[in-house]
Amino acid sequence: MTRKERALLILEKLEEVYPDVECSLNYSTPLEMLIATQLSAQCTDARVNIVTKPLFERYKNADDFSNADYDELCEYIRSAGFYRNKAKNIIACCQRIRDVYNGEVPDTMEDLLTLAGTGRKTANLVLGDIFGKPAIVVDTHCIRLTNRMGLTTNSEPEKIEQDLRKIIPPEKGCHFCHQLVAHGRAVCTARKADCDACNLNDVCKKVGLKKKK
Repeated sequence: MTRKERALLILEKLEEVYPDVECSLNYSTPLEMLIATQLSAQCTDARVNIVTKPLFERYKNADDFSNADYDELCEYIRSAGFYRNKAKNIIACCQRIRDVYNGEVPDTMEDLLTLAGTGRKTANLVLGDIFGKPAIVVDTHCIRLTNRMGLTTNSEPEKIEQDLRKIIPPEKGCHFCHQLVAHGRAVCTARKADCDACNLNDVCKKVGLKKKK
């Protein structure tokens, strides 16, 4: 079985279990999605959603964040971790959005990567969920599961993204990655993969997983 054939089977089986899964971050605008994703670095989505509720009530657009008092912003996002660097990046990011993109989040990878605090994972999530463009979001779940499934042998996020773009239909990429997050939390966890309860059991290569004696 080729990687592409395995990937298509995995897509079918994930769709059976997680047909309606969506991004677990709360947002109502492209900017809120961008900032929430930046805050999610080394922080749980559940914690980010707690942080962003009052944050987005206080700062409503790129102008508000651009003019934010640094120390005040730090207090709003303190519990998300690495808050000083995140606050610095959010302000710089929004200043560029205000000055270069007329207050609107850009819709290309090239432009998104010019924004402070925005790497390929964040850019892909925005491109896929906000703008409906082909995207592969390589987070920790994606790295772990795609290696276990035999869809890649790489550990570097950008190389994994390149591998998956070759075998995952473009229109399914972002949804596939959300399904991996759901599956990675419910079944194929970092600590222990519950292969007996997994509907991918017959197509997953189980790379690196201990076999039962």
